[in-house]
Amino acid sequence: MPTIIERYQGRIEGTLSCLDRVVLTGTLPGFCHAEGMTRLLYGRGIRIFDYATAFAEPLRDRIKANAERLGSEAGIEIEFVRKAHIRKEDLVAAVLKRRGNHPGLVHVISVMEACPAYKPWHDKQTHRTYLKPDSGKCLHYYFYFIDEQLGLCYLRVPTWCPFRLQFYFNGHHAVARELDNRGIGYELADNAFVRIDDWAAAQRIADALDAKRLHRILDRYAARFCPVFKDLGVRYHWSMMQVEYASDIAFKRAADLGPLYESISRTAIHAVKADQVATFLGRKLHGNYEGEAGSDYHTRIEGTRIKHHMGRAAAIKMYDKRGRVLRIETTVNDVSFFKHHREVEHRDGSRSMQQAPMKKTIYSLGALLEQTAAANRRYLQFVSQMDEPSVGVKAVQKIAEPVRDDRDRSHRGFNLLQKADHRLLVAVSRGEFNIHGMSNTALRRVMPDLSGPKASRILKRLRLHGLIKKVARTYRYYLTRLGRAAITAALKLRDLMVIPTLAQPE
Repeated sequence: MPTIIERYQGRIEGTLSCLDRVVLTGTLPGFCHAEGMTRLLYGRGIRIFDYATAFAEPLRDRIKANAERLGSEAGIEIEFVRKAHIRKEDLVAAVLKRRGNHPGLVHVISVMEACPAYKPWHDKQTHRTYLKPDSGKCLHYYFYFIDEQLGLCYLRVPTWCPFRLQFYFNGHHAVARELDNRGIGYELADNAFVRIDDWAAAQRIADALDAKRLHRILDRYAARFCPVFKDLGVRYHWSMMQVEYASDIAFKRAADLGPLYESISRTAIHAVKADQVATFLGRKLHGNYEGEAGSDYHTRIEGTRIKHHMGRAAAIKMYDKRGRVLRIETTVNDVSFFKHHREVEHRDGSRSMQQAPMKKTIYSLGALLEQTAAANRRYLQFVSQMDEPSVGVKAVQKIAEPVRDDRDRSHRGFNLLQKADHRLLVAVSRGEFNIHGMSNTALRRVMPDLSGPKASRILKRLRLHGLIKKVARTYRYYLTRLGRAAITAALKLRDLMVIPTLAQPE
């Protein structure tokens, strides 16, 4: 079935898939945990109970002095924010309006925020003295700057050990920066492109960001804004905290997107089930899954949003950005949610290539982009089926008629108002079957009351009606294009039109 991009090609300005919001964390290997910091103090001959005065406080003072020096050199006064409801982004936007978008330090904001910490401890049982993990508040600096490659970024620097950094950039701003460097015209509304003179060049720019180049940029800013880590003799390890990957379809006019988005969003919020959310994200929903999975719908100033999530780890969202951009976006808060084929080191020291959870290091960025891009494509394919109800209605009519096999035996059609047929079509449209295919055994697993012979007859009936097709030299089946269209339309008609209408009081 053609996607929305193919169906509305004449009304579309262009398409772009790229990173959106990216938050990375920098930690100091060996010193980001209490045991490692304890070893450092003993190695330097510092008493554990002198940790704060002899070690942490001098480093804190150096970070403060460094921030004041950088602000003074750039003609910037550090702004201390006391109230939590004040948005740092609004303060920075006001500064940008005055200074422009040229590279360099934009603003420095200081704020008291929670941070991990250590506290001295003496164990009377073992007579050991060491540091224990603790938490508290310390002064943090937010250094906002415009990088020549990434655009507007910030680095969050705490003034207390273990100096865990947080780096932010937006992939759309990075693309915009490179378009400026190449002299390619564009129009950026918030963080969505509504016009680019060369969409293909913009896509090549978005695809060119690699982890090695990003690592060099991160190390450069860590050395500039948090130079005290050099005293520890280690480099920062950078990992992914939150990554958003967006696929945008920019329409020429809001009038072209409005009716389309209204139709598919209202249908998706009702039609998408938990196992389908798992399928979009490349996972299979097992019976022992204990997390939350669901959907929600919100209206915001910049547009409406529908969100399907699997707990806090990952979600897939759809927006109508600024009324002209249809955005499908996968958000990942824990990259280990995804699995991919990689080298795994075992406890005995041996190594093997196998499916394993993704590592959080920034060097997993390439693999993560492949997974999130695939999730966006699967969701686009799904919602594209909701945009052609006429095709689906014709398919529903077709599968309702009886058919005859090569032995002239009649096989009845499918009636969605019958409980058995509805239950069957819901089962065969399960998300995992779209990825791994459906077999007699798999069908009986989701419909335990079926016997083997009965499941075989059902598969034959589905195949004769053209709803499934068999993979050559296997016993697995996949939904056909007709099957996907018919089942989507049939379930939509039944759940969203027929049943609500009949449920209305006389």
